[in-house]
Amino acid sequence: MRRTIGIGIQDFEKIRERQCFYVDKTYFIKEWWERQDDVTLITRPRRFGKTLLMSTLEKFFSADYKERSDLFEGLSIWKDKEYRGLRGTYPVVFLSFANVKETSFSQARESICRTIRRLYKKFDFLLETDLLNEEEKREFRSVSANMNDSQASVSLLALSDYLSRFYKKKAIVLLDEYDTPMQEAYVNGYWDEMTAFIRSLFNSTFKTNPYLERALMTGITRVSRESIFSDLNNLEVVTTTSNKYADCFGFTEDEVFTALDQQGLSDRKEEVKAWYDGFTFGNKSDIYNPWSISNYLDAREAAPYWANSSSNGLAGQLIREGGKSVKQDFETLLRGGTLEKEIDEQIVYGELQKRKNAVWSLLLASGYLKVTAKKRSSDAGRPVYSLALTNREVKEMFESMVRSWFEDSTDNYNDFIKALLFDDLKAMNKYMNDVALATFSYFDTGKKPSNSEPERFHAVEAITKNFDEQNSSACFYHGFVLGLMVELSGRYALTSNRESGFGRYDVMLEPLKPEDDAMILEFKIHDSEDEKDLEETAAAALAQIEEKKYAAMLEAKGIPAQRIREYGFAFKGQEVLIAGER
Repeated sequence: MRRTIGIGIQDFEKIRERQCFYVDKTYFIKEWWERQDDVTLITRPRRFGKTLLMSTLEKFFSADYKERSDLFEGLSIWKDKEYRGLRGTYPVVFLSFANVKETSFSQARESICRTIRRLYKKFDFLLETDLLNEEEKREFRSVSANMNDSQASVSLLALSDYLSRFYKKKAIVLLDEYDTPMQEAYVNGYWDEMTAFIRSLFNSTFKTNPYLERALMTGITRVSRESIFSDLNNLEVVTTTSNKYADCFGFTEDEVFTALDQQGLSDRKEEVKAWYDGFTFGNKSDIYNPWSISNYLDAREAAPYWANSSSNGLAGQLIREGGKSVKQDFETLLRGGTLEKEIDEQIVYGELQKRKNAVWSLLLASGYLKVTAKKRSSDAGRPVYSLALTNREVKEMFESMVRSWFEDSTDNYNDFIKALLFDDLKAMNKYMNDVALATFSYFDTGKKPSNSEPERFHAVEAITKNFDEQNSSACFYHGFVLGLMVELSGRYALTSNRESGFGRYDVMLEPLKPEDDAMILEFKIHDSEDEKDLEETAAAALAQIEEKKYAAMLEAKGIPAQRIREYGFAFKGQEVLIAGER
């Protein structure tokens, strides 16, 4: 039967009452409960049904919904008589940090405290009972957006105490999007203050809380134990590489194909698979993002729904500001290749810019990469994974991101591409200088730390002090190469820094159509000790192409020498000079 697709509904009660499209994941309730873990942290990418499943748990366990058996009738959990009896028998504390996205610690702290205050108001009826003494009632009423650190840290413990006394059962605590404040703290420069505040709150709520029956936290990343979980030795962590609950978040292929059949779209299965298949959780492959599938069922056409549903700013920043190896690895991914990386799933936000593979760990946790194979364990004891872009939707998102790097000079950049295709050297020089002038500082990763991140300024100052012209030019060059790759993807196969002849060329453009010329691009930074001007630097770049016989690979593929163009790019600060030969 075809159902209405309710886009963005994250409340289980609402989706069931409206009889909207819903994929039954209630078997998670039994699986989670029978694991007997005290505190569980489950990480999944955004828009993977975490909030809806947390809402489902609330409506199932909460004594406030004891009379709402209709919400679960006909679902998988309802088939188990034992769990029918368990439903509606616990006090549940359910809160979300999803909206804690402030630019300063004081605002973020206030937002968290306000969230807790709203939760308290839900249980204001406790004040009308004799359960609490006068001091406890004063404490209850004093919970506010401006409460002090000491009161904030024990606020959820205290509420668990009050509820367990009233219901005569220990409380279940559900915390959704636990890591949102941590990501915002990193981006906006108040990491140390936020970690201290959250660590204290989590310790009293999840570690030293005698009134806690079970707890479940969800988020996108596994924030490092040292940051906020240092006191929690009772935490069971389930990440995207874990086998636990592997198919409880996201849609399986069978669930997607069944939904297509129900919506009268049986003939669209191959299109949907080509666009949206690819997520892998633990030992389960062929997992689909619910947001993309729901939007596809509603709009009945393919588009990058998930990739465009919220900001990808941190991922883009880490790739854009990453060094040569990061951009070369990213090029490999965009070409459809795989990377072998040692992955530490504990995200240390303060070290994202410095730790060797931190960017890939974050992209894996965020759903932009998938594991295609687990290779081995490294000397450090961490697993080494083969990683690839998740699917077509993600690839299109990243291609759009690369284009955005040049958005301040879009016209000039496009004009440069046209001049390159037409072998118009004069125009190439004009437009390339315009592009470099407009975008050079955008790739300069350290010269201008944001004023909104004062705490991080001193940490990077020592590095940026020695950030010289050569590093800046190299960063621009690698971003520029990715831009070429994206803009010419339908016409050329682009490779960079690969073996050919007697060395490694910088960029090779192999035509996909026989009427197009092949191109080799060599980039050199001006060395004032060896070269008197940019003309000599550009000439040296051309000479290197000849000396190292970079054209050998193209000629071996049957491309005649007269159809191979060679360009030498010389950089000096924001000045660029291009020389060419055929």
